[in-house]
Amino acid sequence: MELELRHLRVVCAVADAGSVGRAAADLGYTQPAVSTQLRRIEAHLGESLFVRGPSGVRPTPYGSQVVAQARDVLARAAAIGRRPAADPARTRRPLRVAATNSPVLSGMASRLRTRIPDLPLAVSSVYASSRIVELLEEGTVDAAVAADYPGMELGHSDAVTHRGIATEPTFVALPARHRLSRRPQVPLAELAHEAWFVTPDDGAGWPGVFYRACEAAGFAPATVHEFLGDQTQLQRMIADGLGVSLVQATLRPIPDIVIRPLAGTPLWCRYVLAWRREAVPDDVAAALHHCATAAYRELAGESPHLKRWSERTRTAGPATTAPGPA
Repeated sequence: MELELRHLRVVCAVADAGSVGRAAADLGYTQPAVSTQLRRIEAHLGESLFVRGPSGVRPTPYGSQVVAQARDVLARAAAIGRRPAADPARTRRPLRVAATNSPVLSGMASRLRTRIPDLPLAVSSVYASSRIVELLEEGTVDAAVAADYPGMELGHSDAVTHRGIATEPTFVALPARHRLSRRPQVPLAELAHEAWFVTPDDGAGWPGVFYRACEAAGFAPATVHEFLGDQTQLQRMIADGLGVSLVQATLRPIPDIVIRPLAGTPLWCRYVLAWRREAVPDDVAAALHHCATAAYRELAGESPHLKRWSERTRTAGPATTAPGPA
């Protein structure tokens, strides 16, 4: 067989959906048809593109490379024959997107480029979710990826709306040589005497939710380093034994770092897509949300510590499921 654009669309749809069944529904095909097509594509390339599991599929390292190449080819193919607008005033202006320190942004942006190739993006980094809401209210940005916490949902005027992307547990990063590093889960109380790296106030409830969880565990952190910077630099300091830190569940650890869930899951974080109603058409908002959730599914599928936690909570029953809707 020869690869055609329809084959590339199948590969990207499966990667975006995280499931052959969901990809088939998105494409308007039957699941057996997509499964057969995918097997033929993998046979042609000579290597598996996806790892199959009970919760869906995720790209292999080779598959991630193929998906990225497929997205690029599809975007270029979609642009063939397009002529520049005769009137510069009619040129589509960039969609202005702000994002907090969410790992979802990159995957969302790359998927949106494939889905709506003629929509340019202008991305800005904004730490505080409260500031993101202000920028949306002011009309300075059109859409954003922000964060909030169960029971402290993002507040805004009617000019702005939002949808949850994912609600995930907060994990802890420890040095690999830490006394608790071999535990499958770490009680927060057993970290009472540690030095902590804590990011600043995000205007949405952090770090208040952290301090309240510590209080419920019977202690107040003795040493706190306020840190807002590169995650690799943070992990290097943790690896050197300078402290521990709460981290996003999809964080990829560097060597000499382990990431563990907290016993009882006392802390949760929700990623949120927010946008200005008048600035973002319904179809673009739907595409943004689809791309953001697909990007998160891919990140979660590539996180072994999050997958282990998910498997344990599925067998533990409903009491351990995420609080509230995504």
